[in-house]
Amino acid sequence: MIHKLLIANRGEIACRVMRTAKAMHIPTVAVYSDADSQAMHTHMADEAVAIGPAPAAQSYLVQDKIIAAAKATGANAIHPGYGFLSENAGFARRCEAEGIIFVGPPASAIDAMGSKSKAKQIMEQAGVPLVPGYHGDDQDEQTLLNAAREIGFPVMLKAAAGGGGKGMRQVMQEADFDAALAAAKREAKASFGDDTMLVEKFLTQPRHVEIQVFCDSHGNGVYLFERDCSVQRRHQKIIEEAPAPGLSEYVRKHMGESALDAAKAIGYVGAGTVEFLLDGDAFYFMEMNTRLQVEHPVTEYITGEDLVAWQLSVAQGNPLPKSQEQLSCNGHAFEVRVYAEDPDNGFLPSTGTLSHLHFPQVSESVRIDTGFQQGDTVSVHYDPMIAKVITWGRNREEARLRMLACLKDTHVVGVTTNIGYVNRVMQHHAFADAHLTTHFIPHHEAELIAPVMADSLLPVMALQLLLNQQPADTSELTNWRMNHCFKQQLQLECNGRSVVLAVTSHAQHYTIEHSEQQWQVSGSWQHGTLHCEINGHRSKHNMACVNKSANQWALFWQAETLLFAQASIDIGVHDDSHDSGCVAPMNGTIVKLLVEANSPVKKGTPLLVMEAMKMEHNVTAPSNGMVSEFYYNAGDLVDGGASLLEFVADDA
Repeated sequence: MIHKLLIANRGEIACRVMRTAKAMHIPTVAVYSDADSQAMHTHMADEAVAIGPAPAAQSYLVQDKIIAAAKATGANAIHPGYGFLSENAGFARRCEAEGIIFVGPPASAIDAMGSKSKAKQIMEQAGVPLVPGYHGDDQDEQTLLNAAREIGFPVMLKAAAGGGGKGMRQVMQEADFDAALAAAKREAKASFGDDTMLVEKFLTQPRHVEIQVFCDSHGNGVYLFERDCSVQRRHQKIIEEAPAPGLSEYVRKHMGESALDAAKAIGYVGAGTVEFLLDGDAFYFMEMNTRLQVEHPVTEYITGEDLVAWQLSVAQGNPLPKSQEQLSCNGHAFEVRVYAEDPDNGFLPSTGTLSHLHFPQVSESVRIDTGFQQGDTVSVHYDPMIAKVITWGRNREEARLRMLACLKDTHVVGVTTNIGYVNRVMQHHAFADAHLTTHFIPHHEAELIAPVMADSLLPVMALQLLLNQQPADTSELTNWRMNHCFKQQLQLECNGRSVVLAVTSHAQHYTIEHSEQQWQVSGSWQHGTLHCEINGHRSKHNMACVNKSANQWALFWQAETLLFAQASIDIGVHDDSHDSGCVAPMNGTIVKLLVEANSPVKKGTPLLVMEAMKMEHNVTAPSNGMVSEFYYNAGDLVDGGASLLEFVADDA
């Protein structure tokens, strides 16, 4: 029996495991690094144990610390989640030696699947279909070239010990083979310390379809249908769905049975996933993941089963809860991984504090798995996934439309995310028609770029800025209120675009003009929503404040996040004598100081350059005078509203 469960992980998977454990009345223990001391999973657990510094190599990956935490708290079982120690055979053996239940497969099964080359040899002996290829030990370059010739070009070179797209090269013709092999070997050696290569037939239109398998210690095994994970970037999944669209019952049955053959060939126990490449109706073994997958919720939705509950039950020696005949597939489910990353910059991870975080309402058809709350920090030390948004529908289209609605209602400020990008993928006609391959993203790359901001949003943003202006002194405030037809220039910046708008304020509305366009605008800001009327058309817009004092906001538009701010304003009344200093318009970085201290400058002269929200902003001289002192240097981070320099105005 499991009396107390330690989860040797963090983030959303730790929270996910805890939810099921609590439902089964099993006390839980969290472990946390210094960076995670206030993380959600530490508060969800009944107990939490500190295990060291932020880097995983000094905390979550240190077996001694995990075992010590289990012993100190009396936990007699450890769930590894995914990543970290989940597929570490040595850790599974260590748990067994310490008398601790490892909620996962036996170490021998992890070993068997740890090497792609060894795994494929085992699968070949078990009769599991393989992509035509060479998986031998002879790594002579001529042997590998001969294998490629026999298979037929194009071929794929893969690192035997690899993963995550490293040590892989497509070779379309023989003339490119030598250079590609050398590059793949170098990359494999640098990444894994092993340059052993596999040579396989390159499938030009493959789909990535995986089978969820489950086995117990009594010799029983089932497959819980399949997931299609073809939509990937950099060989990593971002959208998963179940079941795989267009898969015949014949192929589904044979893939499921082949996956079970793979599991039985290595004496598997617990939850596992067998990944296949699907080419038409032909399928080929790719690899087996000996753990719970990130995308397991879509399987839970279509089967109605709790896979973590199955794991905990099987780990205690119980038989599987259901037989193959008792399992059924109902409806369709999607999962989108919300990452802190920049799709416009090679999907590079983004870090920062989540100053605003809003998810859709959870229901029977909408599920959110996350380990973050508003105010948490996305750290450089761990995977940048913020959450998983999962939807279910009676059919694929219903589930897809529900996901699109959820993405528009998922709002993140503080880091760059992929929300808009995955929304564009799911809206694409080829995705809607289920024309899926692992090449989907590179093939449609040009059609997936972010949309250009519509000019119709300018009056919306301008209204928000006008409603939240911070007048510099009381004389400006008096003029603003008393003069019902007051004119000003409003400089608005949004995602690198700078626009100057002519604004006339009336008693009950504003007239806003730009490039021969004119809008009559009125409205109010209420509880995170801008209610506006533009030329008689009423609409509502979700927004979040980024920096109130700097009048900096985020507009959530069609699943895109548009950051905008009031860069500068001239409201017609200005007293130079009040300008003794300049402040940062928003959080950002000092890029360059443009003038020397104590050098005379004229009003409007750029004094320094700041970068914020991927935009550069000039801070200018408020009058004729000079900078007596700069408070920051190039490269320094500054908070919005901070004084940047001391400015001495010339005598009037």
